[in-house]
Amino acid sequence: MTSIPVLDLSEALVSDSNQAHAVVALLREAATHSGFFYVKNHGISAEIIQRQFVLCQKIFDLPLATKLKYDQSLNASHLGFEQFAAQKSDYSGKPDLKEGFYCGKNYASDHPYVLAHYQGYGINQWPHAEVPEMEQHCQEYIQALSELAKRIMQLLALALNLDEHYFDESYLDPMITLKMLRYPPHPADADIDSYGVGAHTDWGSITILAQDSCGGLEVCLPDGTWVTAPPIDGTFVVNLGDLIPRWSNGLFKSNPHRVRNVYARGQSRYSIPFFYGPNYMTAINALPGTLNDGEIYRYRPCTAGEHMEEMYMKAYDLSQDEQKILEQI
Repeated sequence: MTSIPVLDLSEALVSDSNQAHAVVALLREAATHSGFFYVKNHGISAEIIQRQFVLCQKIFDLPLATKLKYDQSLNASHLGFEQFAAQKSDYSGKPDLKEGFYCGKNYASDHPYVLAHYQGYGINQWPHAEVPEMEQHCQEYIQALSELAKRIMQLLALALNLDEHYFDESYLDPMITLKMLRYPPHPADADIDSYGVGAHTDWGSITILAQDSCGGLEVCLPDGTWVTAPPIDGTFVVNLGDLIPRWSNGLFKSNPHRVRNVYARGQSRYSIPFFYGPNYMTAINALPGTLNDGEIYRYRPCTAGEHMEEMYMKAYDLSQDEQKILEQI
């Protein structure tokens, strides 16, 4: 059993539903505790999720030389192929033992945010020659998950005693990143500081994660205890990102999590996180009702875009020694 709650959205998927009260109460409890919860009856078909996992494996089965044609270094917004150990999620730890492929919503090339090279609005690198169906499948997945994410943000607004549609305008032209990740088997000789993804919090508003059957995700509870978040059929794992505590003055949590591929019996683990953030220019400050009388806002006011740029700089700031390791892979 997991200590992370499972929220049934069957009565709460429709906007302005009178049946959402129980889900909102459970969501508030999860948000003020670990910031993690599962969702079931979420409205996304099993077929579209499975199709994405098939695509995921197909991408990573490509030769390295082919994947490097679409490397992140060739894209101003880091979209494309992420080499093994290129990212360090735990800033004080070792590089992550994973590889990835990142893409986002297809914004028009003349969109002002695209022209400004804002994080989250880059032009995608699609391997059309090698995987011709990838663009269509990823864009359909992004569209489906965007609708679910928008609804979860509406439920979060209710959990904060705000109008259900309080955040709607902030998510016009949202920052979206879809990641497809492969974790090779955890090295048998790995030390205790080696992880598929080191302990970290996510950066945006919410993450909606599809896991394969291998497991390996671990979540840190407020008391410092690490618990597993095993795959549960028919569910996504959802967690709050760092913008939510910034918005809520620390009321809602964004807790650390990590991955070790130690349960897959020598197989690769695949996962597909969908990162959802507000419009780049959205002002992040204390939401109504989150400051008590005489209380001071504990964060620095910023825009959502400023926050995301800062996080990217930290995550990809590898030392010279770590860069040498990457170059040898």
